[in-house]
Amino acid sequence: MQKSIAATRELTISNLPPHQRALAGLLFGEIAHGLGYCTQEAIDDALARQIGEDPPRIGEILVNQGHLEAEQVARILGLQLEMPYLEDIDIDAIPDDLVKKVPIGFAKTHRILPLQLTHDGVVAAIADPVNTEALDDLSLLLRTRPLPMVVLETNIAEAINRVYDRATGLAHEAAAQLQSDDESEEDLDAIDLLDDPSSDDAPIIKFVNALLRDAVKAGSSDIHIEAYERSVVVRNRIDGILYKKVEVPKHTQSSIIARVKIMAGLNIAEKRLPQDGRIRRRIAGRDIDVRVSTVPTAHGERVVMRVLDRSGKLLSIDDLGFSDQNRSDIGGLITRPHGIILVSGPTGSGKTTTLYAALSRINSPDINILTVEDPVEYQLSGISQMQVNSKIDLTFASGLRAFLRQDPDVIMVGEIRDRETAEIAIQASLTGHLVLSTVHTNDAPGAVTRLVDMGVEPFLVSSTLNGVLAQRLVRNLCKSCKQPYTPTPDQMAEIGLKPNGQPMTFYREVGCGDCLDTGYRGRSGIYELLMVDDEVRKLIVKNVDAGTIKKYATQKTAMRTLLQDGVRKVVAGITTPEEILRVAKDEEVVV
Repeated sequence: MQKSIAATRELTISNLPPHQRALAGLLFGEIAHGLGYCTQEAIDDALARQIGEDPPRIGEILVNQGHLEAEQVARILGLQLEMPYLEDIDIDAIPDDLVKKVPIGFAKTHRILPLQLTHDGVVAAIADPVNTEALDDLSLLLRTRPLPMVVLETNIAEAINRVYDRATGLAHEAAAQLQSDDESEEDLDAIDLLDDPSSDDAPIIKFVNALLRDAVKAGSSDIHIEAYERSVVVRNRIDGILYKKVEVPKHTQSSIIARVKIMAGLNIAEKRLPQDGRIRRRIAGRDIDVRVSTVPTAHGERVVMRVLDRSGKLLSIDDLGFSDQNRSDIGGLITRPHGIILVSGPTGSGKTTTLYAALSRINSPDINILTVEDPVEYQLSGISQMQVNSKIDLTFASGLRAFLRQDPDVIMVGEIRDRETAEIAIQASLTGHLVLSTVHTNDAPGAVTRLVDMGVEPFLVSSTLNGVLAQRLVRNLCKSCKQPYTPTPDQMAEIGLKPNGQPMTFYREVGCGDCLDTGYRGRSGIYELLMVDDEVRKLIVKNVDAGTIKKYATQKTAMRTLLQDGVRKVVAGITTPEEILRVAKDEEVVV
């Protein structure tokens, strides 16, 4: 980064093959065709679409038509304007004092970020190098000429968020300020309860805002603010595991809780009863929905905030980690005209994500899909979504009953938790609708007996249930640092594998900067899919226990248990035996 932009440009261009160097400075379409990125026909079609007073750029058209990727557009622009293309931005190499001279609003609006001051000028990453106005404004801000480098838009957006919110964590910085503040609880409460937008620099407000920003940045699903005798501890749940984030003095407790309550629209004077609320914020360029729950404890109120990224990418069926057989069976289930499909598992096991992926697969203009949820976590285009509201008696049951008068083809119910909802779902499926929902059971066969326990007649369950999918989430090994090893016979037997004389390779977690030294990065699902065939229907009518159904399904059909599906991921090097045993109960595995 210390080199001048001229030297970088010369190095970049000279390293290209001769036929690519010859393309520098030509028209966008000529470069795209010359690099073999797309055909001349596609370019001619894109040029023909550039009509109107403010026509879209040819790159935008080619991306929308599926002929180019965003990265290819950035590389073409770099060649066209004879600017270097920068694949990755080294966040640690960007000086803080340089960033402070450029307002974050300006950086985000124009997708531009100063990287380094040199004797020639300021090296700046920019997503749209044609935006000369932004480059001129940056030159005025820093009083030196800009030396632009082309960067992919998603890369620069992430870099801007990270560089303006350093990896040291704003929560720790704010916590340090709380430690040094006057321990007068009355003063802290007064600052917080005013809730004056102009007082965003108040320590408590900065601290709570930092907790939210750091949680979103780290991909946390939950923030726990826990009250203890002498301190307040904040923990974040990342990939299903709780990690201690920060600890602050006890005297700040009431102010922190009050601040969260104000943001969530809760009653700050009521400290004896549990309360639930919601916070809507835009953090790091993403729409975030935070569900807030407060409960009184022996040492004061504790808060849990569930973080939902409403702007997150919606996964498809192919992205969920299904085996080929399970993916095929799921595809068949969701295209049936009627019946019930259930997804089971504990809270936070990805059930809603699976249902959304299924709805996205079958969503089309010729079918009417309705959902009733608590809450609506993702906005699905072309699907009507209703959120339950207990304050006005809008429950899953009442919402489902109303939907039956809306001429639906497919209905998704957030959860079947009582007899009334179960019976309405049964009736909906009997009258020609496909119903998708979730239940809380340990495995797939347990969902069958759960419906019967709710009071639904076994013959009704038998005639309407098409399939049950049980699932858990396991942490994926970090690809940057996972380490191979040869398991011992005892280690293989622990997860039910029998040695077959062939050497086998497992992987263990190590830890590096990419995975926050945990050894894991991201999660994927393990699944147990019970297909309800004629024999299973007979067992349901006989009202047998879940164990009998599971024994038949594993011995007579192709159903893999959760642990067996997890072993598949261990053998593939996706996760570890310890991780599988953490989330799946111990069962005999036959491989």
